[in-house]
Amino acid sequence: MDFAHLHLHTEYSLLDGCCRTKQLIDRAAELGQKSIAITDHGVMYGVIDFYKYAKSKGVKPIIGCEVYVAPRSRFDKQKGIDNQYSHLVLLCKNNEGYKNLIKLVSAGFTEGFYSKPRVDRELLKKHSEGLIALSACLAGEIPKLILNGDYDKAKATAEWYRDTFGEGNYYLELQDHGIREQKIVIPQIIKLSKETGIPLVATNDVHYINHGDFKMHKVLLCVQTGSSVNEESALEFKTNEFYLKTAEQMLELFSQVPEAISNTVKIAEMCNVEFEFGKVKLPHFDIGERDHFEYFKEKCYNGLYKIYGDDPDSVATERLEYELSVINKMGYVDYYLIVADFIEYAKKQGIPVGPGRGSGAASLAAYCIGITGIDPIKYNLYFERFLNPERVSMPDFDIDFCYVKRQKVIDYVIEKYGSDHVSQIVTFGTMAARGAIRDVGRAMEVPYATCDKIAKLIPQSIGMTIDRALEGSSELRSLYENDSQIKELIDMSRRLEGMPRHASTHAAGVVISDKPVAEYVPLSINDEAVVTQYTMTSLEELGLLKMDVRLVR
Repeated sequence: MDFAHLHLHTEYSLLDGCCRTKQLIDRAAELGQKSIAITDHGVMYGVIDFYKYAKSKGVKPIIGCEVYVAPRSRFDKQKGIDNQYSHLVLLCKNNEGYKNLIKLVSAGFTEGFYSKPRVDRELLKKHSEGLIALSACLAGEIPKLILNGDYDKAKATAEWYRDTFGEGNYYLELQDHGIREQKIVIPQIIKLSKETGIPLVATNDVHYINHGDFKMHKVLLCVQTGSSVNEESALEFKTNEFYLKTAEQMLELFSQVPEAISNTVKIAEMCNVEFEFGKVKLPHFDIGERDHFEYFKEKCYNGLYKIYGDDPDSVATERLEYELSVINKMGYVDYYLIVADFIEYAKKQGIPVGPGRGSGAASLAAYCIGITGIDPIKYNLYFERFLNPERVSMPDFDIDFCYVKRQKVIDYVIEKYGSDHVSQIVTFGTMAARGAIRDVGRAMEVPYATCDKIAKLIPQSIGMTIDRALEGSSELRSLYENDSQIKELIDMSRRLEGMPRHASTHAAGVVISDKPVAEYVPLSINDEAVVTQYTMTSLEELGLLKMDVRLVR
């Protein structure tokens, strides 16, 4: 019998999920599982990479999120009451469901954040279309009510969710990791299903890929909580069963309700989100009724005459005509106009602006309209490095602004295009080689002096890994081979190395979109700034205009 995992946490359930996307999907494919879901805690950080890699491996990606539901309104934030949130798994049936999910996830941060990003019943009713909901783990509303002895309220709550999401779009979730509370809940949920007609679905709350990864997961949780593996933690998982199980294992667990297994495949078949890559979604640059290309061409030629004189060399005019043709054909006229506009604003405000870096300096059109300050003809720079009709990728101007007044430029862009059309961009701090040794050492109660010694044997060069350090240092390799405690420390650190540790705001990235950003991607809050939950690379792939507004001192 086929089975699809519908409740799963990747490494983007930060310091909780241990499933690295590629390894996870490779394992699912190896097990013959045709579909798999991503349902990280309250966020959608990893969705695009998950989707692309699953597609490349012939595994159907199911886009979802395990959201936190506020006990009252998302706006209520009273200690002791409103931090008692519940879990709910949401899966996208189609692109309308995806749009509703990103609105829910965004609002969880921008409106409902209180310890966690929270949604509420009002939001769920408003954005239920195209979504399938699962009642979640022991932290879900239904299991919590059952364990509190309030079966009638559990039944009423289940019926509310069924009515909200519609017949066939709400499922009562069964999980069995060998936990005592689950043994109490399972028969009550089966009874609830029989009384209400709400179907069952079996899931495993996947936090790591293989059974043996439970030790790595425990260390990761200790890094999150600042505790050690020998201490009891509120987040500690009570068994070692939270891994990617086979269809046979899941059927054996729920042999008394085989429909809960077959329903996973039924749900997977219903979920069909398709992302559109490479189609540009530029904001409209307002110049009234004028033709945008003709306006752009006029500005370029005005700049050309100003730089090269009234009778420029044919090399310059032919180069400009070629560039104009490519820019127009590829749909980037407004991109040039938008960037030129905020650079012009900065210069008028006396904000120092750099001459441009990277491949953007190879564009004569950019030089002519004041985006860059480098003559690409003089320095034999090839335009195709920046824009190539044979290679569809978003162009990227790297612009340096004085760090003191950079925010004024961003404020100008926000005022011009609307605050909901502009967002800063997320980036992730990862567990780098030295940091991984220190984090893991604390969690495993390795003496500080030992951790410090090992960490300092790892060079601080860019891109350094533990494996490279072992190859390059005979002292480190000797310690690894001859000291069992150090070997265990290094081996565990290698397994966690490179995992995202925390989310922050990209120092230079700003995205501007034709529609509100939350129509395309989920948003979150970092240090009081609204940021996209997708990285610069993913935003580019989705065709959104990403600008590098860099700081220089």
